Amino acid sequence: MFLNEEQKAIQKVAGDITKKIIAPMAKQYDETEEFPWENIKQLGKLGFMGMSVPEKYDGADMDMVSSVAALEEIAKGCASTATIVAVHNAAGILPILMFGTDAQKEKYIPSLAAGNSIGAFALTEAGAGSDAAKVATTAVQDGKEYVIHGSKCFISNGGAADTFVVFATKDRAKGVKGLAAFIIEKETPGFSIGKHESKMGIRASSTTELIFDKCRIPLENQLGKDGEGFKIAMMTLDVARIGIAALATGIAAGAYEEARNYAKVREQFGKPICVNQSIGFMLADMAIQIEAARQLTYHAAELKDANVKFGTEAAMAKTFASDMAVQVALNAIQIMGGYGYSREYPVERMMRDAKITQIYEGTNQIQRVVISREILK
Repeated sequence: MFLNEEQKAIQKVAGDITKKIIAPMAKQYDETEEFPWENIKQLGKLGFMGMSVPEKYDGADMDMVSSVAALEEIAKGCASTATIVAVHNAAGILPILMFGTDAQKEKYIPSLAAGNSIGAFALTEAGAGSDAAKVATTAVQDGKEYVIHGSKCFISNGGAADTFVVFATKDRAKGVKGLAAFIIEKETPGFSIGKHESKMGIRASSTTELIFDKCRIPLENQLGKDGEGFKIAMMTLDVARIGIAALATGIAAGAYEEARNYAKVREQFGKPICVNQSIGFMLADMAIQIEAARQLTYHAAELKDANVKFGTEAAMAKTFASDMAVQVALNAIQIMGGYGYSREYPVERMMRDAKITQIYEGTNQIQRVVISREILK
């Protein structure tokens, strides 16, 4: 994969701010579970909170390859921050950009693109994770309003978001064809934030329950047409998976760099441990796996930029990169021994952060279902 000069410049800007501002604070944010508002503010100034947004809506108008390059760099330093950015861009903004009316775009996109407001995507429920047909949250028309009733769980950016793309069923008998999408603002009466999850990893990202208790929104807040809810969700997730693949690759690259640097200076039996084949070969395998994930991820991004079918490739990239990130982080801990297991070094955090990439935006088991269906047609 060769980046052009503009893409390299975007990658460098993301790398520089990560090294200067984001990475040094990652440990503190992980320990306190505090939302990294300062990181988001700085990234917003640089255009990373509106990466795919056209300039007419005050966005950076980046291609997907540039977004992938930026996300990987940010994830090397802080996976929590990278998750916030990835979810905001792909799941918070993209559905409105793809399916919103001109009025909806003009109302919500500029603020989201600047990072002045945060976006979230609310599909998952206690009884509806991988099976979107089981969504129980309802939307019932009452005059010029919809009444939304139900709840969502494990919503990324939930406690920080101002704008939510929420999925509810208008006709449960129709299954996924009865699903619809709605834009709901944080301050809407009847809408509240429920339980805040305390997580194993990406602890500085906000993951919450959402509660809709006879929440009333105007009819014009529906996103897309009747029957398009499932389509909106799946198209959004296809793009989001490319971002998660980039994020996983970045986590792995960060863990690899920590382990490699440690192995070059740590001495045992009078020589650096990296000269031992057992360690050198582990590092070689890690480098191979990271590069393979990177190529899969960039390939999916290139297909997206070319406006051709990319869903299967996005699923492949997400699955391989996330499985790889967990293994690379574990190997980094093994190379560093007791220090790797200690919180003195960041690799234990990276291992905890890597695990979620196998789960969110569609578990890897579901990705294999998607891939197998495509290759067995």
